[in-house]
Amino acid sequence: MDLKKLLSKMTLEQKLAQLTQVNANCLTVGASEDITGPEQEVSLTKADVASAGSTLNFENAAEGIRVQKEHLELDPNKIPLLFMHDVIHGYKTIYPIPLALGASFDTDTVEECCAMASEEMTVGGVHVTFAPMVDLVRDPRWGRCMETTGEDPYLNCDMARAMVRGFQKSGKVAACVKHFAAYGQSESGLDYSATDMSERTLRDFYLPAYKAAIDEGVEMLMTSFNILNGVPSSGNKWLVKNLLRDEWGYDKIVISDYNAFREMKALGFCETEKECAKLAIDATSDIEMMSPCYLQNIPQLINEGVVSEEQIDEAVMRVLRLKEKLGLFEKPYLYADPKAEEEICLCEKHRDIARRAAEKSAVLLKNDNVLPFNKNAVKRVAVIGPFADRVMLGNWLCHGKESEGISALTGIKGLLKNAEVLYSKGCLEGVNESDCSLVEEAKALAKECDAVIICAGEDYKMSGESMSRAELRLSPAQKTLIREVGKVNKNTAVVLFSGRALVLTDIIDDINALVLAWQPGTEGGNAIANLLFGEVNFGAKLPMTFPRSEGQIPAYYNCYRSSRPYEGPYGCWYIDMPKARLFEFGYGLSYTSFEVSAPELSSLTMNKGESIEVSVNVKNVGKMAGETVVQLYIRDDFASLARPNRELKGYKKIFLNAGEAQRVIFTISEEQLKFWSINNKFEAEEGSFTLWVNENGIVNETDGVKFNLLSKK
Repeated sequence: MDLKKLLSKMTLEQKLAQLTQVNANCLTVGASEDITGPEQEVSLTKADVASAGSTLNFENAAEGIRVQKEHLELDPNKIPLLFMHDVIHGYKTIYPIPLALGASFDTDTVEECCAMASEEMTVGGVHVTFAPMVDLVRDPRWGRCMETTGEDPYLNCDMARAMVRGFQKSGKVAACVKHFAAYGQSESGLDYSATDMSERTLRDFYLPAYKAAIDEGVEMLMTSFNILNGVPSSGNKWLVKNLLRDEWGYDKIVISDYNAFREMKALGFCETEKECAKLAIDATSDIEMMSPCYLQNIPQLINEGVVSEEQIDEAVMRVLRLKEKLGLFEKPYLYADPKAEEEICLCEKHRDIARRAAEKSAVLLKNDNVLPFNKNAVKRVAVIGPFADRVMLGNWLCHGKESEGISALTGIKGLLKNAEVLYSKGCLEGVNESDCSLVEEAKALAKECDAVIICAGEDYKMSGESMSRAELRLSPAQKTLIREVGKVNKNTAVVLFSGRALVLTDIIDDINALVLAWQPGTEGGNAIANLLFGEVNFGAKLPMTFPRSEGQIPAYYNCYRSSRPYEGPYGCWYIDMPKARLFEFGYGLSYTSFEVSAPELSSLTMNKGESIEVSVNVKNVGKMAGETVVQLYIRDDFASLARPNRELKGYKKIFLNAGEAQRVIFTISEEQLKFWSINNKFEAEEGSFTLWVNENGIVNETDGVKFNLLSKK
């Protein structure tokens, strides 16, 4: 396809339509000359629709084929639509939410999940997924925590790369990294709120994961809703043009979030939609999602000489290049196939991938000799709680359905063929539910059983976009249920469903065993059953700190040091509670135990441009085979700017049989020691560093080993 020739034939209005994305239900042209989309003020004409460049939120392959056919009949240039969708953690076979995948510390599993989703959405007619979402998050009040992979930039970079590889492996689907930039640090944990931070903090912690996705070849990038340091991201020339395009060399599509161009008015940054359009095109934003700023204002801006048609041509060419790369000009329906969609989606192979991912993502937070339950010994099991008979798919479930998934109750019944599995709801799901009228029935059931499983937490509909929470505790009814059932049966385990870190301080002492299942997806119930009854072992670790109280937020492990770290008068502490968080980043238990030897360094000095090795012996000293995550943390002891208390700089997930040992080796390079220094350069500075290696995220200062970075010889 000669894209330059095609571009030269297009009118300005047709070019601008290529930069306009609309909902699929806007694309069916009726008798009316004007078409009104789902947003009140988005009005499009037949000509606009006929030349539209992309669409989102369609139902399936059959609808996609129909919409594409109708579009091609109308489009004077016969340019196919790009079909986009929020395939965040699965298309129809739903695997665990991204935050749970972060807990797996397993990039192979993450890549496999995304490749599976890519296969399903390919036959479903999706060309672009709005994933991965790599916003670093330190505030669990934010509803979109569930879409991230946690609070650590190193881990987020690895997960970003794995997701891009998985989604784009076949070459049939494009991924879109979002939300650029620092949306996860919105004030007060509120969606659409502002972010304000220094450029060094932005570069050290928040930007690396976007850059990792770009370096992995991601085909599209979405700007964020928020104001970043006073400027909305969609119209932020420094962010998009100077940093993304010029400094990082990104020459692919930049798309806005939903209606974000026009919302620059609501943010008090633009007075008119005309100004919104000018700022967005000057920032080199390409596609606007569900707003008509370009269509309705760029012609006038060009006539006034403040915007050039060359700017528009550059943006349109980026859109055309992706369509050509995906093969749309030759095959406008690409791989959309209703029959294959029916056969491939939710197939046994894909369910198996989703189940294994749920098993690898669940974190064992507490176990006072309760788990694993012995499936051969228990004869009566009580499965209790508001989420016991719910399929906890997770928000952004795309085309997933609870009716097609496995609840904890169903999974446990399926595993325990020779036991009686009984159920009681215990209480209702509401976040503030206080009605305890069902608790007595649950207590009576629990008292007569050999083992009890309580399924508690937050409904998956309580997390996601626009689902921020001021309080992060279980409902009064759930807490009463857990306490009362625990009194009558000590052989009780709590399975916690959540899309964020929760505050469990007021209930943790009443729990003998606690499993964090997150929002595990289609096969979550089978995974939970296998974990609780020891068919598989736990190996996941927390990707996000669990605070003791909302008052500790933001709570994250890689914070800066205090000059007075002690608790007591004039120390860095809270007068009404301990300073320590409830569960730290990197924490997670197993049914077995691991010993990690003191780190050994190949040298205590490292010259710039060189590397050293750190090695530890890890031994499984328990009685069961299992996985663990060996974690390397490093601190820059003294630098031109204060540095975090410690930072994750490497991890390795290993499997050991009972009694087996393995030598784990990390390589430390100069690159891992770099940060944005006082000189505004990304560089490593000479001096002393301290490192720790552990498998549970808990660091003791006295266990650190020091080494020195020196100038080149």
